[in-house]
Amino acid sequence: MKHTENIRCRAAAATTESRWVRWLLIGVSLTFLGLFLAMPLAAVFAQALSRGWAMYVRSLGDSDALSAIRLTLLVALIAVPVNTVFGVAAAWAIAKFQFFGKSVLITLIDLPYSVSPVISGMVLVLLFGRQGWLGPWLEARGIHVVFAVSGIVLATLFVTFPFVARELIPLMQAQGTEEEEAARLLGASGWQTFRRVTLPNIKWGLLYGVILCNARAMGEFGAVSVVSGHIRGETNTMPLHVEVLYNEYNTTAAFAVASLLALLALVTLVLKSVLQWKTGEQLTPEEQGYTGD
Repeated sequence: MKHTENIRCRAAAATTESRWVRWLLIGVSLTFLGLFLAMPLAAVFAQALSRGWAMYVRSLGDSDALSAIRLTLLVALIAVPVNTVFGVAAAWAIAKFQFFGKSVLITLIDLPYSVSPVISGMVLVLLFGRQGWLGPWLEARGIHVVFAVSGIVLATLFVTFPFVARELIPLMQAQGTEEEEAARLLGASGWQTFRRVTLPNIKWGLLYGVILCNARAMGEFGAVSVVSGHIRGETNTMPLHVEVLYNEYNTTAAFAVASLLALLALVTLVLKSVLQWKTGEQLTPEEQGYTGD
């Protein structure tokens, strides 16, 4: 016990800096946050409200803006549940089982992190465009992907599918398989084991991944921009609508719509912090990387 306390004291002393160093680091961090986070956010809301609340409400109530908001919500309502199911299934398989091709699956999950969203949109155009590999066959059957809502959904699915899986994999690996094995030995079915043992253990991490996935789905620009066709009132999501308004020098309306995305970002940061704390609270010191010797 005394040996452990000595180790902790030495570790604390090794990471303790002088007061001026601490204040310098804190000052640099706060300055950076102020310049690159607080000021841009303040500028967005200031520009959005520069011509008064009436103009702000009128900009958000415009038919094209409402269409962009509805489409953004629709795409998120489709992409987030699909990626949640995929993420839970993939994380469960990777963390709880050994199988051939496991490393390949992990690599494929990480693929959207390394591929530019614009490139992923271009791949969809090459596959499903009018001159693409599958485009003529689909169009002959009345199925349109590129420059349609279905293409936007596919692009959003691709860029967001790692988020839930990547949050759950390390959490489920840290928890191990002992509880699931005990439940199976006691006669629980696979579904009962998942519902009563696995799911309660991962609920905070799952919500954390869902929130990040939803934020990315609503804010995605690159891949969606390539496949949407920028058809006002039909295939413009909120980020694309902001670009169109800004290019038309309608800055007040552009910043009004952008303020909704900024509010989403702020809510996401708050929920992310809360769930991050909740997730860490569920882990033991060993699972958080501390062994005590």
